[in-house]
Amino acid sequence: MGRLVMKFGGTSVANIDRIRNVARHVKREVDAGHDVAVVVSAMAGKTNELVEWCREASPMHDAREYDAVVASGEQVTSGLLAIALQAIGVQARSWQGWQIPIRTSEAHASARILEIDGTELINRFKERQEVAVVAGFQGINPQTQRITTLGRGGSDTSAVAIAAAIHADRCDIYTDVDGVYTTDPRVVPKARRLDKIAFEDMLELASQGAKVLQVRSVELGMVHNMPIFVRSSFDKPEDIDPHGTPPGTLICSEEEIMESHVVTGIAFSKDEAQISVRQIQDKPGVAAAIFGPLADANINVDMIVQNVSEDGATTDLTFTVPASDYARARDTITSAKGKIGYQRLDSATDVSKVSVIGSGMRSHAGVAAQAFSALAARNINIRAITTSEIKFSVLIDAAYTELAVRTLHTLYGLDQV
Repeated sequence: MGRLVMKFGGTSVANIDRIRNVARHVKREVDAGHDVAVVVSAMAGKTNELVEWCREASPMHDAREYDAVVASGEQVTSGLLAIALQAIGVQARSWQGWQIPIRTSEAHASARILEIDGTELINRFKERQEVAVVAGFQGINPQTQRITTLGRGGSDTSAVAIAAAIHADRCDIYTDVDGVYTTDPRVVPKARRLDKIAFEDMLELASQGAKVLQVRSVELGMVHNMPIFVRSSFDKPEDIDPHGTPPGTLICSEEEIMESHVVTGIAFSKDEAQISVRQIQDKPGVAAAIFGPLADANINVDMIVQNVSEDGATTDLTFTVPASDYARARDTITSAKGKIGYQRLDSATDVSKVSVIGSGMRSHAGVAAQAFSALAARNINIRAITTSEIKFSVLIDAAYTELAVRTLHTLYGLDQV
């Protein structure tokens, strides 16, 4: 016997037939003797519809009421799944975030989980053998007693946090893919599914553009050392041995991986914009004059490159922001022109970021140099570079994204079985 959290995303619960399929997956684990908590997202497309309704009602809507509206999608799914489970003889009850409770910060639409009390769920496992069907993506602000939501992909975070709170053995993330791949298989058909990946590597992949898991969920898994298993919800429930290991990817601590490769995977993001501030006075405080207003506007800056000035008087500074923040970032810098004192502002939205990730880089030199040579051989120009201990990223023209990803995937032997 064990204790599992099973999380199902929007495509897995898109209609009643798929919800019944999810119920059969849950029944399989219950019949195997496991305590089970299930975390569900809203049906595919439902959250987008609710968000659009809020915008139609008022473009400048109250964030507290926005959360009240968009959290309803998960409430519907959790109730329907509890009904489907009861219909096939499984004792089940739905839970909203505030009922558990999942206590969060007060940042509506992007709240962070502060605390979860898993006592009542654990008691019901013991006393009633009852499956808990939890609405993901939501919690409650204890100060105001208002519903909060955790941001897009927040159901992944809910699932991992609940797994930690109820001392689960594992958190299974069921999705429309059967695991984590070395890169996007739609770009590189030879991409391989990884059997295991370290938390650190997965955290970098998720933050650099891989869309399998929300970044915060991986952070929580790493902090609580909670194994996360990414698997497909479209495998037939009756074909899976609950005591075996189905196809999927286990995200775990680095110590559990016998042999780590130099490079684990290649991530990419086309949602990038580049801004270059030209001919700034090269003196102390200029960087603060640029990035301070951006921080105040809650604009996340990623890659930063500063040119060395030849005359010691002026310099250029280039940085990237998410494409969705591009217009606000330009306006913010323009508004601060008097304080910054630049001559010209250049920008581009036709750029993408390609990242190479691998814990093995810690002990291998020259990994990035190989990439630069390979990209040069393909006539791919690099606009900017950033590095960390287990990752480096390059900013390139968006038109060359797929070519760059395929080139690097082959370069580091990720095509090989």
